[in-house]
Amino acid sequence: MADDVVYNRIAVLRAERGVSRRQLADALGVHYQTVGYLERGEYSPSLFLALKLAEYFEVPVEVVFSTKPFPRIGA
Repeated sequence: MADDVVYNRIAVLRAERGVSRRQLADALGVHYQTVGYLERGEYSPSLFLALKLAEYFEVPVEVVFSTKPFPRIGA
């Protein structure tokens, strides 16, 4: 489906850890613009990339990605 959306917390996780887009991209072996596309929801990652992101942040993949919007922090 064209309207399938994958929500993510990549920007939040990066900010919490003080990691730049370029640093994350280098760690994952992708172009830094790919990280921006992922954060904005303009690109859905492969399963492999989603698992690599979760591994990088040391969290379960469902902490990074969801098919439903994440609740606002402090809500």
